[in-house]
Amino acid sequence: MKENNIRITACNHSLPEHKQAIINLIDAYIKDEMGEGIPLSENEQEALVEGLRTHPRAIVRFAESDGNFIGIVVAYEHFSTFTAKPMINIHDVFVLKAYRGRGVGRKLMEAIIHDAEIRGCSRISLEVRQDNIKAQKLYRSVGFDETEPPMYYWRKYL
Repeated sequence: MKENNIRITACNHSLPEHKQAIINLIDAYIKDEMGEGIPLSENEQEALVEGLRTHPRAIVRFAESDGNFIGIVVAYEHFSTFTAKPMINIHDVFVLKAYRGRGVGRKLMEAIIHDAEIRGCSRISLEVRQDNIKAQKLYRSVGFDETEPPMYYWRKYL
């Protein structure tokens, strides 16, 4: 697979193959060393697909090569009170292990950057694990960097 064989497409939630691609790619991400490790149940898979379909500001893009779904980016448009403009938060970026190092992640990131520019966004944010050095290298190469002042990413589970 060459980089020019990679095609980025918007998710069409009415297509069964796109619904299945969401499930397959997110499940692979969860099982990956950078994921949480617990695969989604059938009910959670259905909730994932339906939740992304009905979320008014969800952005889902696929990377495809030779008819196969090989990567996904899931992001959400929000509103920045500090800039009084829209912004995008990237929630998930994942590429199947067999396709890493071939420019797939870069193409997914470039697609989201393009979406943000078209929407008039003031910024794009994302979180990255401290131990995910490869992802950090990709993100830096397309213009992302640590914030000043440095930020923490906190959670409260409900």
